[in-house]
Amino acid sequence: MAERLSPAELAQAFRYATDWFAVYIEETNALNVYPVPDGDTGTNMHLTLQSLRRELDMVDTSRMAEVARAISYGSLLGARGNSGVITSQILKGFSEAIKKAEALTPQVLVEALEEGTRTGYKAVMKPVEGTILTVARYASEGARKALEGGAKNLEAVLSGALERGRVGLAETPNLLPVLKQAGVVDAGGAGYLHILEGIRGFLLGLPLPEPPKVEKYAQTNFAAEQYGYCTEFLMEGVQAPIEEIRQAVSGWGDSLLVVGAEGYVKGHIHTNDPDALLSMVARYGKMVRTKVEDMSLQHTEILSMAGAAEEAPPPTGLVVVAAGWGLVKVFRSLGARVVAGGQTANPSVQDILDAVRSVPNPHVIVLPNNSNVLMSAQQAAQLAQEAGKHVHVLPTRTMGQGLAAAVMYHGDVEPAELLPEMEEAMNRSVTLEVTRASRDATIESLEVKEGQPIGLKDDKLALVAGTPEEALLGLVRLAKDAMHEIMTLFHGPTVEKPRLEALLQEISQAFPDLTLEVHPGGPDLYDYLAVLE
Repeated sequence: MAERLSPAELAQAFRYATDWFAVYIEETNALNVYPVPDGDTGTNMHLTLQSLRRELDMVDTSRMAEVARAISYGSLLGARGNSGVITSQILKGFSEAIKKAEALTPQVLVEALEEGTRTGYKAVMKPVEGTILTVARYASEGARKALEGGAKNLEAVLSGALERGRVGLAETPNLLPVLKQAGVVDAGGAGYLHILEGIRGFLLGLPLPEPPKVEKYAQTNFAAEQYGYCTEFLMEGVQAPIEEIRQAVSGWGDSLLVVGAEGYVKGHIHTNDPDALLSMVARYGKMVRTKVEDMSLQHTEILSMAGAAEEAPPPTGLVVVAAGWGLVKVFRSLGARVVAGGQTANPSVQDILDAVRSVPNPHVIVLPNNSNVLMSAQQAAQLAQEAGKHVHVLPTRTMGQGLAAAVMYHGDVEPAELLPEMEEAMNRSVTLEVTRASRDATIESLEVKEGQPIGLKDDKLALVAGTPEEALLGLVRLAKDAMHEIMTLFHGPTVEKPRLEALLQEISQAFPDLTLEVHPGGPDLYDYLAVLE
C-alpha cells in the first residue's frame, strides 16, 4: 500500500479520479434536487474536474507547488454550477495544504481534506447542511479518525474518509426536507465521494467500473423555487475586491457564490434577469465565459428522463462543442449533449471522449464547430470506436454550421440517412461573427487595431468597423444572397438593449425579406454571432 505519492503521482491520481467520476455523471445528475432540480450536478462537477486535468497537463508535475496550483486554478476556471464552484473551493483548500509538501503522506492528506472542508464552508455566504459541505466535513473527520487510529498508508486514510463520508451522505435527507421528499441523497455529496473513490482506485490500481444503470430520477416540487435562471460568469483582469462584487450581485437573487484568485472571479447565482445581471457585472472585468440555464425547462427535461429511463435509447445521439449559454440552450433543445468549448477554449480529446461515452446511443454524431477542435474530435471518435462505439464526426468549422446541421438531427434516424441531410444544411449556411481584435495586425490588406470591432464571415476576417453594430450590418450586406431567408442572431452580455433594438430595426429595413430570430447568450468574447440559412 502506498505510504506517499510524489507530485507527479498525485497529478495522475487526479486525472484518474476525473475518469472515475465520468462513470457516475448520469447517476449523479439523477439525484439532483437541491438547491433546485436543475439535474446537471454530475455534469457540472465533471466539467470542473476536466478543467483541473487540463491544467495539470500544462505544468511541471515534478513540483508539488505546480501541482497544487493546477488543482486550485484549474478547478476554479472550469467550475460549473453551485456544486462545481463549491468543489473548486474545497480543492482550493486542499491545494493550500499540500503546496509546500514534498509528497502526499497520510498526515498531509488528512490536513488537506480538513482545509478543503474549511475553505468550502467559508466560500458559501449561508452554508446549508445536507449538502456537499456536510459530506466533505464527515469525510475529513473520518480521515482524521483513521490517522489517529494508526493508519500508515494513504489507502487506509481514504477508506476512513469514504466510510465516514457515506454516513454523512446517508444523513443528508434528514437535514434537507427536499431530499427526503424526493427520496434521494445529496447529489453534490455523492459526487464528492466519487472523487475520493477515484483517488483510492488509482492507489489500488482498480479498473474503471461500469456505469450504473439509472433507474430513477429525483422529482420534487419545482414551484418552490423563486428564481428561474441559474446564472454563472467567469471574469479575468478583475481588480475590485471579491466582497464588493459579491455585494453588487447579492440583490439579484439567491444561491449566491462569488469566489476568485489571481485576477479571476467566478460567480454563480439564481436570478430572474440574467441578461441585466451579466451586463452589470461585466464592468468589473473582462467576461471570459457565461452560462445561463432555464431551471424550469431543465425540470421538465428531468421529468421526461424519468419517464424514459426504462426505454431503449434511439439509434443516434448527438455531441456538440459550444460556448455561450444561448447557443448551449439551443443545442440542448435540439437533443445534443454539449461539450463546453470554442474559440480560445478548445476542449481536449478526453473531454469529447467523455461526452461520447456518456450518451447511451449506439451511434453518435459529433459536431466540433471549430476548425481547431476538428482533430481532437476525430481522435476522440477513433478512441471511442476502439471501445465499440460507432462515432461519426461531421466537420463543422463554425457554430453557425453546427446549428444548421443540428436542426436536421433526429435521434430516431440512422446515421446513414441523417448525415447527408446534416452535411447539406451545414454547407448551405453562412456564419457571421463580430468580436474585438486582440492585437494590432494587418491581415489581407485590412489594418486592425487592438480592441477594434471586426467582422468574420465563415471564420475569415471580412471587415473592420467603428462599432459592433456597423460590423454586423456590413457582414449581412456582404454575405446575404437571394437564397437566405432566415437569420438567427445571438448577442453577448455586454450588448445593451437600445443598441440591439436599433440594429434590428436597421437590418429589418435594409432586408425586409429576411426573417430574424434573436437570442441572448452568444459566444463569450463575441458581440454578435449570426447564421444565415
